[in-house]
Amino acid sequence: MRTVWPISFSASTNLSYIYGPLASSMLSANCAPFTLSRRWKDGLVAFHSLSSSQYDAVGCGKSSVLGGWRNSQGLVKYRRTLGFKHGSCSGVPTRASSSPVYSGHSGGSAGAEEKPPTSFVWSDKKRPRICILGGGFGGLYTALRLETLVWPPGKQPQVLLVDQSDRFVFKPMLYELLSKEVDPWEIAPLFADLLSSTSIQFRKDKVVAVCPCDGGDKLSETRSGGIVYLGSGISVEYDCLQLSWTDGGIRLVLALGAESKLDVVPGALDYALPFNTLEDALEVDRRLKSLERERFEPGKPPIRVVIVGAGYSGIELAATVSERLGKKGIVQVVNPSSEICPTASAGSREAAIRVLSSRKVELILCYFVSAIKVSPEVDNVFVLDLMPATRSTRRSNMFTKNLEADLVLWTVGNKPLVPSNEPGSVTKPFLVNGRGQAETDETLRVKGHPRIFAIGDSASTRDSSGRLLAATAQVAFQQADYAGWNLWAAINNRPLLPFRYQHLGELMVLGSNDAAVTPGFIEGFTLDGSLGHTVRKLAYLYRLPTNEHRVKVGLSWLGKTTIKSISDVQDTLTKLIGQTSAST
Repeated sequence: MRTVWPISFSASTNLSYIYGPLASSMLSANCAPFTLSRRWKDGLVAFHSLSSSQYDAVGCGKSSVLGGWRNSQGLVKYRRTLGFKHGSCSGVPTRASSSPVYSGHSGGSAGAEEKPPTSFVWSDKKRPRICILGGGFGGLYTALRLETLVWPPGKQPQVLLVDQSDRFVFKPMLYELLSKEVDPWEIAPLFADLLSSTSIQFRKDKVVAVCPCDGGDKLSETRSGGIVYLGSGISVEYDCLQLSWTDGGIRLVLALGAESKLDVVPGALDYALPFNTLEDALEVDRRLKSLERERFEPGKPPIRVVIVGAGYSGIELAATVSERLGKKGIVQVVNPSSEICPTASAGSREAAIRVLSSRKVELILCYFVSAIKVSPEVDNVFVLDLMPATRSTRRSNMFTKNLEADLVLWTVGNKPLVPSNEPGSVTKPFLVNGRGQAETDETLRVKGHPRIFAIGDSASTRDSSGRLLAATAQVAFQQADYAGWNLWAAINNRPLLPFRYQHLGELMVLGSNDAAVTPGFIEGFTLDGSLGHTVRKLAYLYRLPTNEHRVKVGLSWLGKTTIKSISDVQDTLTKLIGQTSAST
């Protein structure tokens, strides 16, 4: 049974944003008390020039939730048609209504009334409110940057960080989980531990939708910058109610990152493992352990691992897995391009090729994977169908081929996580590019929504020459620094800084004692081998989120290095003693 909430708008309404059929009915009826101020692209209509801040909703109080939207925000949303009764808005016909839209809760018996979402309660209604979506490099480091800035009295914002995981993941060091160089807590600390000495609030939840209310205009007085809807049913209102921002100050940071895109090739979603999250890395480690146990005895066939993609992630993964398996494994890398790591420096690429060649890694270039399926003949074996990548390769007698693998690792393609504008919808509230990233201006604000930042994998960011920047940790680090400063500037009515990316170099791990480090300030120079590995590790130690965590991890690494050095010395002495005994 649907719930019908007839609505009467009186002449006391000050500002109402009304969606869909209600707006159409009011416009067609020429409601006298309302003045149409503008129409937005998604059908949102704003009515102004009335006196008070209340409207009368039958059966609902001033601060209750109606149709999934807070009344205090003047937002009413319905699935199809809305019924309202005659009141001061005379001439509006009464129409049958549908139940209010809300998908934050699931379950319950058929016909039961849907529960409205619960609003997140900010501790102080007078101070600015900033909601940061995503706890990766962009989101977490923006929040930490806000903590380091000096704020005028009463203007330090309340910061809420939302992420669907309870851990921050330092993704460039996921490979070290496979080589056993690091423990999970070192590169994936709990947000609760990282933020314990800060004023930042953390909530573990999934972002379902974002409804911005700025519309791209510079409003001198608004009640809300927008609302974020979370999977648990909580709605988070950002922006400050009492303060007036004539500059369209930003109150939301979109930094949700990206997820692996496995649905582009038949069978990839079912049979290939991505390598993008902590859970992915732990699952790959578990599968490798299982295969190592199965093939432990002499005479067993080697473990066959196929890695799809020869970018940074694919090559670092190939170097790490090939070192771990040694002579017990065969590692193959499939890539449609004719070279590996096309955006890497020549020095890093040469170091990578040298290491892969020494470990007998086979590079299958100019081919792409057209399908992955289960072998009909052997259990737990996958078959990859390969096709030549270009017409020229097809003309050069390169035909289709098949690869058999015990484990398929997928490192190709990412899908930016940009939320929809309402629960259950696929429509984005922002302008997105062909990759699905939110379009931003030079200050990292979302185009058309000056109260919202987008950084990291979710954002389409360009350098000073207009070139689209790659979605890397280095870019996100620098974006977070600018985002934090520009939030401060917006709240304090200061000019915002245009983002200027500075390439600092590249770090590529090639095994437990090998890496390639190419600094951006020394052209043509690459440090590789064990020294490069040490420099890379120290650089990432410095980049860890907080001083407390750096100290803990630094001491842990120092202890491991000391133990390993003592073990190496003991092994060397044992070999020398054995050789001496044999010679005598």
